[in-house]
Amino acid sequence: MTSSTDAAAALWLEQLAAMRSAIADLNLPVASGTAKEYSPNQDLDLDEDDLSCHSPTDDIWDLITDDDENEYSEESLDIPESLPLAKIPPATAGSQAWLKNSCNDVSMRGSGLDADTLQEHIIAVLGSDSSDDELQMTLADILGFGELDLVSDVIKYRKQLLSQPLKPSGILSKAERDARLRQADFEHKNATLAAAQNRSGEQYPHIYRSHDAGNTLSSHGKKYALPIGSERVEREKYEEYSIPAAKVGTLGRHQKLVEIKDLDGLCQRTFRGYKALNRMQSLVYPVAYRTSENMLICAPTGAGKTDAAMLTILNTIAKNIHPNPIEDPGAKDFAVRTDDFKIVYVAPMKALAAEITEKLGKRLAWLGIQVRELTGDMQLTKAEIVQTQIIVTTPEKWDVVTRKSTGDTELVQKVRLLIIDEVHMLHDERGAVLESLVARTERQVESTQSLIRIVGLSATLPNYVDVSDFLKVNRMAGLFYFDQSFRPVPLQQHFIGVKGKPGTKTSRDNIDATAFEKVKDMLQLGHQVMVFVHSRKDTVKTAKMLYEMAADEGLTDLFDPSSHEGYTNAMRDVKSSKGREIRELVAKGMGTHHAGMPRSDRNLIERLFAEGILKVLCCTATLAWGVNLPAAAVVIKGTQLYSAEAGKFVDLGILDVLQIFGRAGRPQFQDTGIGMIVTTHDKLQHYLTAVTQQQPIESQFSKKMVDNLNAEISLGTVTSVPDAITWLGYSYLFVRMQRNPIAYGIEWSEIRDDPNLVQRRRELIVKAARVLQQSQMIIFNETTEELRAKDVGRIASQFYVLQTSIEIFNTMMRPRATEADVLKMISMSGEFDNIQSRETEEKELTRLKEEAAPCDIEGGISTQQGKTNVLLQSYISQARLEDFTLVSDTNYVAQNAARICRALFMIALNRRWGYQCLVLLSMCKSIEKRTWPYEHPFHQFDLPLPILRNLDEKGSTASVESLREMDAAEIGALVHNQKMGTTISKLLDNFPTVSVEAEIAPLNRDVLRIKLYITPDFKWNDRHHGKSESYWIWVENSETSEIYHHEYFILSRRKLYDEHELNFTIPLSDPLPSQIYVRAVSDRWLSAETVTPVSFQHLIRPDTESVYTDLLNLQPLPISALKNPLLEEIYGKRFQFFNPMQTQLFHCMYHTNANVLLGSPTGSGKTIACELAMWWAFRERPGSKVVYIAPMKALVRERVKDWQQRLTRQMGLKLVELTGDNTPDTRTIRDADIIVTTPEKWDGISRSWQTRSYVQQVSLVIIDEIHLLGGDRGPILEIIVSRMNYIASQKGGDVRLVGMSTACANAMDLANWLGVKEGLFNFRHSVRPVPLEIFIDGFPEQRGFCPLMQSMNRPTFLAIKAHSPDKPVIVFVASRRQTRLTARDLINFCGMEDNPRRFVRMSEDDLALNLSRVKDDALREALSFGIGLHHAGLVESDRQLSEELFANNKIQILVATSTLAWGVNLPAHLVVVKGTQFFDAKTEGYKDMDLTDVLQMLGRAGRPQFDTSGIARIFTQDAKKAFYKHFLHTGFPVESSLHNVLDNHLGAEVSAGTITTTQDALDYLTWTFFFRRLHKNPSYYGLEISAEDNNTLAAQQAAGDYMIEMVDKSLSALADSGCLSMDPMGHVDATPLGKIMSYYYLAHTTIRSLTKYASPNPTFEDVLSWMCRATEYDELPVRHNEDLINAELSANLPLQAAEAFGLPMWDPHVKAFLLLQAYFSRIELPISDYVGDQTSVLDQAIRIIQASIDVLTELNHIHAVKRMIGLLQSVKCARWPEDGVLSIFPGIEPDAEKNRLSSTRGRGPKTLIEATEASRDEMSSILAKHHHLPSAAQTRFHKALAQLPRLRVTVSDVTTQRMIVQIHRLNTITDRECRVYAPKYPKPQTEGYFVVVSDVSTGEILGLKRVGWPSADQGGKNGPRRGPKEQMTARTTIQFPRTEKERRVAVSVLSDSYIGMEWGLDGKQDDVESDGAVRIPAPPVVIDTGLDKKGK
Repeated sequence: MTSSTDAAAALWLEQLAAMRSAIADLNLPVASGTAKEYSPNQDLDLDEDDLSCHSPTDDIWDLITDDDENEYSEESLDIPESLPLAKIPPATAGSQAWLKNSCNDVSMRGSGLDADTLQEHIIAVLGSDSSDDELQMTLADILGFGELDLVSDVIKYRKQLLSQPLKPSGILSKAERDARLRQADFEHKNATLAAAQNRSGEQYPHIYRSHDAGNTLSSHGKKYALPIGSERVEREKYEEYSIPAAKVGTLGRHQKLVEIKDLDGLCQRTFRGYKALNRMQSLVYPVAYRTSENMLICAPTGAGKTDAAMLTILNTIAKNIHPNPIEDPGAKDFAVRTDDFKIVYVAPMKALAAEITEKLGKRLAWLGIQVRELTGDMQLTKAEIVQTQIIVTTPEKWDVVTRKSTGDTELVQKVRLLIIDEVHMLHDERGAVLESLVARTERQVESTQSLIRIVGLSATLPNYVDVSDFLKVNRMAGLFYFDQSFRPVPLQQHFIGVKGKPGTKTSRDNIDATAFEKVKDMLQLGHQVMVFVHSRKDTVKTAKMLYEMAADEGLTDLFDPSSHEGYTNAMRDVKSSKGREIRELVAKGMGTHHAGMPRSDRNLIERLFAEGILKVLCCTATLAWGVNLPAAAVVIKGTQLYSAEAGKFVDLGILDVLQIFGRAGRPQFQDTGIGMIVTTHDKLQHYLTAVTQQQPIESQFSKKMVDNLNAEISLGTVTSVPDAITWLGYSYLFVRMQRNPIAYGIEWSEIRDDPNLVQRRRELIVKAARVLQQSQMIIFNETTEELRAKDVGRIASQFYVLQTSIEIFNTMMRPRATEADVLKMISMSGEFDNIQSRETEEKELTRLKEEAAPCDIEGGISTQQGKTNVLLQSYISQARLEDFTLVSDTNYVAQNAARICRALFMIALNRRWGYQCLVLLSMCKSIEKRTWPYEHPFHQFDLPLPILRNLDEKGSTASVESLREMDAAEIGALVHNQKMGTTISKLLDNFPTVSVEAEIAPLNRDVLRIKLYITPDFKWNDRHHGKSESYWIWVENSETSEIYHHEYFILSRRKLYDEHELNFTIPLSDPLPSQIYVRAVSDRWLSAETVTPVSFQHLIRPDTESVYTDLLNLQPLPISALKNPLLEEIYGKRFQFFNPMQTQLFHCMYHTNANVLLGSPTGSGKTIACELAMWWAFRERPGSKVVYIAPMKALVRERVKDWQQRLTRQMGLKLVELTGDNTPDTRTIRDADIIVTTPEKWDGISRSWQTRSYVQQVSLVIIDEIHLLGGDRGPILEIIVSRMNYIASQKGGDVRLVGMSTACANAMDLANWLGVKEGLFNFRHSVRPVPLEIFIDGFPEQRGFCPLMQSMNRPTFLAIKAHSPDKPVIVFVASRRQTRLTARDLINFCGMEDNPRRFVRMSEDDLALNLSRVKDDALREALSFGIGLHHAGLVESDRQLSEELFANNKIQILVATSTLAWGVNLPAHLVVVKGTQFFDAKTEGYKDMDLTDVLQMLGRAGRPQFDTSGIARIFTQDAKKAFYKHFLHTGFPVESSLHNVLDNHLGAEVSAGTITTTQDALDYLTWTFFFRRLHKNPSYYGLEISAEDNNTLAAQQAAGDYMIEMVDKSLSALADSGCLSMDPMGHVDATPLGKIMSYYYLAHTTIRSLTKYASPNPTFEDVLSWMCRATEYDELPVRHNEDLINAELSANLPLQAAEAFGLPMWDPHVKAFLLLQAYFSRIELPISDYVGDQTSVLDQAIRIIQASIDVLTELNHIHAVKRMIGLLQSVKCARWPEDGVLSIFPGIEPDAEKNRLSSTRGRGPKTLIEATEASRDEMSSILAKHHHLPSAAQTRFHKALAQLPRLRVTVSDVTTQRMIVQIHRLNTITDRECRVYAPKYPKPQTEGYFVVVSDVSTGEILGLKRVGWPSADQGGKNGPRRGPKEQMTARTTIQFPRTEKERRVAVSVLSDSYIGMEWGLDGKQDDVESDGAVRIPAPPVVIDTGLDKKGK
């Protein structure tokens, strides 16, 4: 423009400003449509033209801008539209001119292209040979989808447009030329606005900045423009740029700060002490606190970002507290659901993390929220992590945590908010970590559909939009940008580049001089200055240099602090400081500050500087990060700092510069802060551009791509190349590659053709994957593009080891490397590539090598690895270092070496190199403990050096073993210090060694089972051992040191004294080593290791005599072969021919009476085969019984259901089910033809076979799953078979035995024992109707069970996709909890696919209907995605629904526990056994499932009617893989476990009278399977016979002795319990207690504990605790963490468990005690598992109480008997005895009832008997008055009350020896079965009574009888049959013990079901006295007259 136009413009602007101010003075009301009050969620209804460059900011911030151009607005260019437009004639549609106009319109609307280019593009496209449809898409792409009308017009006029030439050719006349120019000029003037529009880019609502100072770089690399007002000054020694402070923004119009008092209660109490949020926070508040949007907040340091983050934290907390503050803003007190959420705050540095932790912790303490730091310095235990809600961590640490596929899933899955501080770190070396974190989190959000909010905080950065895209922020809502005007104190920046070649003396001197000059300038202005230097040593050096220079210039008075009022105090304080320099400097008014100073000194200096005593503080950058201590001016002196990681001097990071500048200016004192950076001239531009944030930040991800990809593959989140491509799409690298392709080597053409860069991403991935595959870290299949992790890769990921290092280890590792080799290998690791050797350090390194490096170092110290090696060794030797760079190098080396060494150890373990593992593990511990393995182990304790030296010199005489044998005085003498003798002997007790005992048992020739018993040999001391000690336990070959098996074993303080047992198998191969070593090596303590040699001298490997039957190629038999029309009809409904296996068996089963052992796989048709034997029995032995024994209730139920449906009715047979749940009366059993039962029940019944005729009538016993002999319940099966054979031999008849099992390896033994001759059929696993493919997948060991299970979830999903995408699948898991977790993960994986409901196979309506039937929440959630759950914890209806939906193919997947495999016949196409371990409550550890369980699960794979093959996947630990491979193929040998529980079984036989002498007992044992196996596999049973003696007479003799010893041991145990009596001659007699034990099927130890604790006058608590001590409750599961629930439960129950038992809370007996109390109190149980547990406690309870009543009767404690009967009544009524009479009825609350009883004077019933006699009206008035029951509830009450008995008790036939007691029921019985009213008890109970007869004078019990009513259809000996309405009578005869004198006896009849119901005799009867007693006459006495027979 010319000068005159300039002047005009200036005048015009001046007038505009005046006009505006005049308008402002008028205070006009704001018209609608002009500036509105700012609200982030409001739709700005502005025209596009209203948005000039920064219009949103105009509204809010009244910023005075220096940008003139923006002051123009469209209104100022009021061009009258009619004028020029009128001159242009309208173009006809379809002409080129029309097209041009249209293109003009489009380009003005902001298409990004100018009109001419658009027109050319369109014509080019129209000219192509594409069809109109294709054209439509292409044109829409070019013009944008908003222009579809134009697109259709263009296509319509395609021919016309192509027929006209685009540019008229030829020469133009002058007039035309002028017209053209005029047109162009007009167009140009009209187009300017569009250009401005484009230039400002898209506008986002929350971008607050005053000017776009050169923020955009032209693509030709032009220099940046600095902010306006910047100056450049050239001086002799330096060049300086100064940038003025930005003006502080003031509050815009209509914008208020958010006052704290206006916020809700949550914010008010958290921001206590604040008046209002500051400007930045007020703007952020609506989004941060009111929404859950992801956010990026860019703001300058000091703007208050931490408090903005606090708002997002409060938003998350608000969702997890009650009351919800958003709904109830007035609430002030909140209860936080602390377990429901976690918040992770990622801070870039440890110092910052500590500061944030403290800050957040203080603020949120009032809510009880825990904030903890999780960094390299601050580790957290699992328990602490669980208790913490906010975890402040560093990026690397969080990466490590989330990398473990699992370890901390508990933690990772609960994260609801991830705050990343200083996101601008993305362009730093560490940025890659942030990228992988965010990518991982975002993938988790997508996969788990959980909401994790991500909030990024950063300094101001230019390409904030890219970062916001990377964080998935909605630009319109969560993107906030605040410029420098938001700093609390604006910053004036000075960039000074010093002249002179960098690194020379000139340059260094100039830096010093310049720094001094600047410090002097500041001090003259009266400012305090911080001078930042970059090493600890430099702080003092710089302080001295500044003071010397001041002295040279005579300016020391500038520093002088003595005029300050606090000076004298300061000098006094400083005297206490340890540092000499500090004392000197403070006197001069200076201070130093760095992390190497003692904390006390640092605090002192901070205080003196804050008070203004110190004028200059020389410090390192730690002060800027960790401590909030501002100064008026900061000077950064030099920008070179030493980085150990890089091994050289590097530039100070931009982050640090910004952080340091952030410390300039103290809000309360100065209005600007001054930041100066003094650097060398070559770096000046770098810092100038970077700090004025004009350089977009780029991604550093590609450098770390290989390692990050490996981490994702190990995690299991990336399993194929497409997965990896998707994963890369979440990275910042991807965002930047699209925005700035050139920087990443991508050409325009590539991004044009592939805008999503899929191909580029694939190249990056494939390249990285190939590198990983070469290093053997992954398996990469290039054809299928599958990526699978290998162990090495997992180890690298877990220990954060670089791929380059792994490559080195792969070449260098060997099985027998020494310590020196290991150190060399660690030093060569890629982590230390950057460590450089410098000449200046040579001298010190040589000294260290000679003094502190005991291991040889190859290749000298001048190399990188040599230096690393020396430093590592001197670190272990605790050598003293002089040079500061060496100190930081050493720390770096030590930190990394410890991690690398752990990784090497894991690799060695993986390769099974025993020797190498020992060397590496001790090297790990050496680095961690800084002690050499050859030094004395006590270097690990803090002992004085002379003592340690003494111990080292003594060598082996002072080894831990030797010291343990000395006493304190001897040790004192040894170390020449008496006092230390005691200390050392105490420490010896704390030295954590363990001793290991091993038991070996060969399973067959090739597999050996090892049991290890681990005993700690030390006393626990929390100071040394913390919460737990961990050990590596491995078994190695003594000759080759190959490791056969290893385990990581954790010994916790709580379990120190428990039994620790490890169980595993190892392979045996020829030749056998002479012995193996079991090593237990501490994971943390050097030399705490033990070796137990296990000799194989006595090992006898049993011959694996697998006898298999081949399936013959026979013609299948038709069903007509049965020759029985009825049977043919029954079978004809299902099939016409028997299958090949059944055909082969047919003759043997159906036509002979041979005993049969049938081994064949599940699902091969064994049931039909055993039915054939049944038909034989009914045909050949009419009237006899068939007993079918199945090992589980579930199998019994399945069999009963099946047979009742198919056989019994049709064949006219009676079938009875006999289980713990279902016990019919004797008569029903007597009449039955088929008895289906469990081993326990049949054992109990057949024990007294002599008195039970029906046991003797049995002609066929079918035992299903007989291979379970080896399991826990095997002994019972063994006893039954032995007993049935014994009965047959006694009775002379024979019982046919049919055993069915899966194929077993030692079928011959089983067959011989069962007496099978020709009937042995043992088919292989392959004989299945549907062939089965089995895959066994090994998974790496994880620390913990849940992590291992978690790591199997994704493979499960992939298995389903691969093998059975549409067919049914069953996934078997170990526990109820796992069913829920697995289902949830499967749902999440579906969520990541395109069809989340892929497993649902029914319509929405069906689904809704079924969901409405579900009770369990987890099941409802799972079913809605087509996944069923099945476990014992579900209610019956839910279980059945799952089965039904799955069976009918309505849902595709069923996740179940092993109970499903046994109980329900639901086949599937694919079975996944997810983990082969389960939690065993007894040992509180994880045990392997029985192989039989696994086989049973596999049997569910393959559906005979639908599939031609079935598929099974077994997921197990790597260590178990070989075991399953071996045994699934050969079958598992069955061994006996009778020897472990022999005593109870012998006791039963003694009671039955089968055994009367010890010899009988031995004979009895010869019938057992145990006896056969003892001879076959002596090593298994611990019988030591040398291999030469095997199968000789000597061996038989040894076995005989072994059995005699066993029998003696068992019999003496029984005698100790009082269950039998023995005499020296070997005779054995049963005692009453023994008979009680046998009758009630209890363990003799239960009887023993009862007799031990019993007392004559117990309380209710006593009898309850006696009962709960029963051995039967040993098996009650106590799961993980249930001890905490028990403690909580105990605190809320009437009786305290600790007082009653003195046992810990994790004891099963305590749990039983608590569950019964909870049942009496009728309280809701805390978790669903407890419901099932409570039922099983109640199941056993009645049996135990009944037995206890009998035992107490034997002990003659009448009060105890009545108390125990009272307990039985309480159990059935589910109430406490003192809960009040009526409390057992519905609607009656115990408290109200107790009040009634205490308040009414003599009115209302006091006992249940009175209640039964009261009139209905009387009861109704009591109910209405005291219990406020409505009439409907009263009806229910009366109905229940009517069920209670009213009795009259009489006696008759009273003689000396006996008396008959009769009970008459006065009211009729309402229930045919005589059931009692016990709605809470899980099983129906019949009415019964105890008749107790006792001597009135002595209290002795003379008789106790149980009496019940005769059942409705049974006459029997107690009276005639009765109709339901008849009055009933029962009678019992009491026999009296002999006595010589007359007695008075009392008779009581007690109900066994209703609390406190006790009847006595009516005094009105003849034989009864007035007090209810009966007089029993003395027996007649025969008087001897002395006459003999002759004299009569």
